[in-house]
Amino acid sequence: MKTAAFSAQRRMREQLRSALRRGVLGVLDIGTSKTACFILRVDPTRLAASARDEGHLGGFGALRIIGVGYTQSRGVRLGEIADMEETERAIRTALQSAEKMAGVRVDQVIGVIAGGRPQSFGAMGETDILGPEVTEGDVARALAACPEPPLAEGRDILHALPVNFALDGTSFLKDPRGMTGERLAVDMHVLSIADAPLRNLARCVRNCDLELAGVISASYASGLSSLIEDEQELGAACIDMGGGSSSVSIFLRKQMIFADCARVGGVHVTRDISEAFSIPFADSERIKTLHGGVVATGVDDRDLISAPRLGADLVEERTISSAALIGVIRPRLEETLEEVRGLLDAAGFAGLPSRRIVLTGGASQVPGLEDVARRVLGDRVRIGRPLRLGGLPQQATGPAFSALVGLCAYAVRPNEELWDFDAGSGDGGTTRLRRAVRWFAENW
Repeated sequence: MKTAAFSAQRRMREQLRSALRRGVLGVLDIGTSKTACFILRVDPTRLAASARDEGHLGGFGALRIIGVGYTQSRGVRLGEIADMEETERAIRTALQSAEKMAGVRVDQVIGVIAGGRPQSFGAMGETDILGPEVTEGDVARALAACPEPPLAEGRDILHALPVNFALDGTSFLKDPRGMTGERLAVDMHVLSIADAPLRNLARCVRNCDLELAGVISASYASGLSSLIEDEQELGAACIDMGGGSSSVSIFLRKQMIFADCARVGGVHVTRDISEAFSIPFADSERIKTLHGGVVATGVDDRDLISAPRLGADLVEERTISSAALIGVIRPRLEETLEEVRGLLDAAGFAGLPSRRIVLTGGASQVPGLEDVARRVLGDRVRIGRPLRLGGLPQQATGPAFSALVGLCAYAVRPNEELWDFDAGSGDGGTTRLRRAVRWFAENW
């Protein structure tokens, strides 16, 4: 693959390493519903020692959250920035709250992007081993031999993850460096997104006097925090049901092998309530949060909810039944799950060994959603919460903060990507990820 487009990724990677050495880093989630920021205190010595621990929680012992701030988003739509000024105001508000709580100033942050219409590709490269054992140069040449994905105009590569190494036909090697062999092959997952949302995110961060030390997809971040180690190993999908979109990721052998996004989320449910009952949007969100559900009971017709009328000059005495509210919420969530199922089917998810599905994100908290999801997606469904980190306050332990906690996990244990090696250029086409997913299933 060509390396000219990767220079920005390498610069951000160095910014991340620099922040970790200094011991203070910010993580930022600019979502459709909320903008949230964590400030991390990192012990560099303990982090270096934990690098030898390959467990799921390796590196977390060196991390502590010392500042938390969040506010309502007003400038983001469908996971993408639509109003730069409003977004910058939200970033500053969340950042200042976190800095005040932490008592420190943050200069570098890593961010998450939920939009950008992600597309996954699979690619394979191989090379001869030049010495008695595999070196970093050999790995770089194998990565360079992976063909360039067919990127459309206006798209950039966000992730280029080596998901499998094979040495002389022996597959599923996590890191072949130091091993003896003659022929090295690598399977790589490449994730591209539209470059305009990525540039807008970077500009907003810079305008807030911050340096961007990395950007990862929301689907990747949520999977890192919500899937347990066995699920990542045996094969599982993580569905982050956010405000403006629902991010989908598939993990196998502790690597993300697919990511995509359905452009529907919790905000669409709120809008449906507002339109169906002529209720102001803010009141619709409150009603959804306090009274929403998707499973009807025998008392829902008699369970009445007070609801103000949109545009009324005076407060009117008006009620709606829980049954009517469920009748609006359930179809939209079923539509969301159907779209998610279509993405999983297109990726070949049914061919994986475990096929567990974990729902997370703020929109996953609607009572009864797990039962509906089992009927649409299959029996192996659960609601996931993010991992508990040191210093994480109780109000930030819910599914709505899964992507942000995943950023913390990524910060202390970033998986090596293509730009971490001095790779050259390659030629040729690519293969769709469905073939890669099928390869994993057949070679399990």
